Amino acid sequence: MPICGHLEAVTAAAPRADGCEECLATGGRWVHLRMCRTCGHVGCCDNSPGKHATGHFHATTHPLIQSYEPGETWWWCYVDEAGFEMADVRSYSHP
Repeated sequence: MPICGHLEAVTAAAPRADGCEECLATGGRWVHLRMCRTCGHVGCCDNSPGKHATGHFHATTHPLIQSYEPGETWWWCYVDEAGFEMADVRSYSHP
């Protein structure tokens, strides 16, 4: 059974910033960072004032993010509202 129906959106895009792109541009602050697995956008989590990772999803419909926190490997699919670990993605992507 697939983890989510959007794994085809994953690319090898590199992170575009070392912090939340919008917060860096406006002087905002973030709690945790998330990286878009389609384009590499780095945005802040929903516990941050700007909620820029989710805002990026609504603006672009890029479905998958990955935690951009050291040591964390979890992913989230906005469309399927499903969270999963990197190991799950690898086993699904490479049966």
